[in-house]
Amino acid sequence: MRLNKLLAERVGLARRKCDAAIQAGEVAVDGVVVTSPGTSVDPDRAQVTFRGERVALVPPDIYLLFHKPLDVLVTWSDPQGRRTVKDYVPAGMPRLFAVGRLDSDTTGLLLLTNDGALAHRLAHPRYEVPKVYRITLAYPPTEAQLDQLRAGVDLGEDERSRPAIARVTGQRGGATTLELVIAEGKKRQVRRMCKTVGLYLTALCRVAFGPLALGSLPEGKTRPLTAAELSALRRAVAGPPDNSGTLGDGSGVREDASRGR
Repeated sequence: MRLNKLLAERVGLARRKCDAAIQAGEVAVDGVVVTSPGTSVDPDRAQVTFRGERVALVPPDIYLLFHKPLDVLVTWSDPQGRRTVKDYVPAGMPRLFAVGRLDSDTTGLLLLTNDGALAHRLAHPRYEVPKVYRITLAYPPTEAQLDQLRAGVDLGEDERSRPAIARVTGQRGGATTLELVIAEGKKRQVRRMCKTVGLYLTALCRVAFGPLALGSLPEGKTRPLTAAELSALRRAVAGPPDNSGTLGDGSGVREDASRGR
């Protein structure tokens, strides 16, 4: 493994910062300072130190459920100094990756992990892991608009959404709450779907991802997954991918979503 990649994974720095640290003589391998970021090292045996501190040989697998607030970027670092998910994880964590991105203006559930194999399967569209969104609308949807969402809509740019589950779950004052369940993750998909059918949303929150539910976790907080949640995630992507192109009845997803509110 390249030294800069190992350092990025184990220390949590962006790759360019790892390169700079290595070139500045802040990294040693087996007691010898190395200044070439591309130096090949054995990740299981090499004793690497960063600024005098020993870097763990094999980081433990970490699985965190995170309630992302508004205006937080789903990345580990930002050159402009904006808030990122790294600002909310416990100190000393290795670099973690988000499974399924959320825009800065969308809140809700994110899974953060360093388990690359599981993250890849969960994010792969072939496994159709359902995602549940709570949408706040300025105006109530018509039945025709809901039917469009349920049938799938043309998103433009040669993209079309698959059939979704859509239902009104509440009304308060002038606002309407809509629950939308999809099993894909195109760029800004929920917002594009709503815009296509003429719905004006004022807030968007992901409340469930597969078997995970946001529950009562406060904004900006993380918690480790339970053993049962982790087992359920692994079961969700254990078999061959679902190529049916349908979402199913979504009953289990709706149950999770109700717990997330």
